[in-house]
Amino acid sequence: MADAARPSRSRDLAMIAVFAGLMAALGLLPPIPIPLSPVPITAQSLGVMLAGSIIGARRGAGALLLFLALVAIGLPLLSGGRGGLGVFMGPSVGFLVGWVVCAWFIGLVTERLGAPYTLAKGLVANVLGGIVLLYVCGIAGVLVRTGMTLKAALLSNVPYLVGDAIKVVIASLVALGVHRAYPGLLASRRVGASR
Repeated sequence: MADAARPSRSRDLAMIAVFAGLMAALGLLPPIPIPLSPVPITAQSLGVMLAGSIIGARRGAGALLLFLALVAIGLPLLSGGRGGLGVFMGPSVGFLVGWVVCAWFIGLVTERLGAPYTLAKGLVANVLGGIVLLYVCGIAGVLVRTGMTLKAALLSNVPYLVGDAIKVVIASLVALGVHRAYPGLLASRRVGASR
């Protein structure tokens, strides 16, 4: 029994490492400053959606935790070459912490909707986790770190909507292709399965 679990643990760790690496790769794309917001647009929220959609709740959150641990120890993996504990004191802290929560949530919704993965299921999971929940976390961080009013913080997120909607579609399409190629990533939902 222990031998059977070992390859699974190794596979889980490999997937976590790959998606932490994907986050780092997406950080190489330069951030786009937004005049209304203290937080720039980055490609890394796409990595959050991909992690949850492809490797699920536990592994997706693990990949983001690993990534943020590497950032915390000073590796310049965030967009714009940022890293170190100081980034967790800035206005983007809600988004950074939210990445872990959102990857977990997207993965959970994806797992609960079950196999086969469809574009519609992916869009639902990524909109709820990658936009709605991420904005809640991000706006909370902006409110705490900047002292902006709620109305100003809400308005500062409007410029992100179009880009994040595009990321939702990209993540859902990529996840659809991956799940078609590797159907075992999600457990099948069987009606009336034996207990």
